[in-house]
Amino acid sequence: MAEPHLELVLKLHPARFDPLAALTDWHRSLTAGGAEPPAAEAHFIGRVRGRTADGTRLEALELEHYPGMTEAQIQRLAAAIGHRHGLLAVRVDHRVGRVLPGEAIVLVAVAADRRGPAQRGGQDLLEALKHDAPFWKREWSGGVGRWVQGNTAF
Repeated sequence: MAEPHLELVLKLHPARFDPLAALTDWHRSLTAGGAEPPAAEAHFIGRVRGRTADGTRLEALELEHYPGMTEAQIQRLAAAIGHRHGLLAVRVDHRVGRVLPGEAIVLVAVAADRRGPAQRGGQDLLEALKHDAPFWKREWSGGVGRWVQGNTAF
């Protein structure tokens, strides 16, 4: 039996994005041409905190990445996790550049035919993005930028 096709949407945003608008677009694409919507979805929207790990007020979080390499790695992660959990569709929107506290930094959305695979697949993908996607983060406080240690495997 052939593996189901995984629909993957990946967008890196150098400026603010609206995660709810991104979800709306994703839903439209999933049901295009009269397709039946997936039975289960899991979504996560992450926003930049207003404080650093030591409690200092955060002015901004800066995310650097290597164009091309970052997208390829996220696609590999999503494909592997999609296959492992039998996901039907995945959407990842991630900010790059300077992100202010309260702004959305990541949207992870997954679709499956059951709630368990959707929930587990979404959680695994979120953790993979946090630990295995090549992003380098710098926290800005008091006009000084400090690199976040242990952020990425690369």
